[in-house]
Amino acid sequence: MKIESPVLGVFEVSDDKLIEFPQGLPGFEACHRFVLVHEEGAEATVFMLQSADDPEVAFSLTGPEQFGINYEFPLSDEELAILKLDRPEDALVAIIVRKDGDDPATAGLRANFMAPLVINVGARRGMQKVINKLGCDILLRAQA
Repeated sequence: MKIESPVLGVFEVSDDKLIEFPQGLPGFEACHRFVLVHEEGAEATVFMLQSADDPEVAFSLTGPEQFGINYEFPLSDEELAILKLDRPEDALVAIIVRKDGDDPATAGLRANFMAPLVINVGARRGMQKVINKLGCDILLRAQA
């Protein structure tokens, strides 16, 4: 499949590389198929989650460990079924990050820690887990 992304340019992706988000993402419910891409040759710490359904939709993702965060949150039986997740080790947790403004004095990244993405890497299915403070422990690790 050919994707013409305004962010990433034109590139080809095979169907077996697509990740299905059966419910879409909040605000982007019509986008169900995505692909994870990163710059070749570089150590990948930030990925782009590019929609295959709407080339205008792309998100920057990174692992919570990049911010010293360790998540612990439960998934309901319904969520496990959506993900087709049988083994916890098949789950990848990622957070959406975005640039914080255009002012160089305040430029940085903002991360959405309260709505991480959960992806079953084996089944290539994902969802966004919207959580509340009562149902999630976010553990900060000290950085050396």
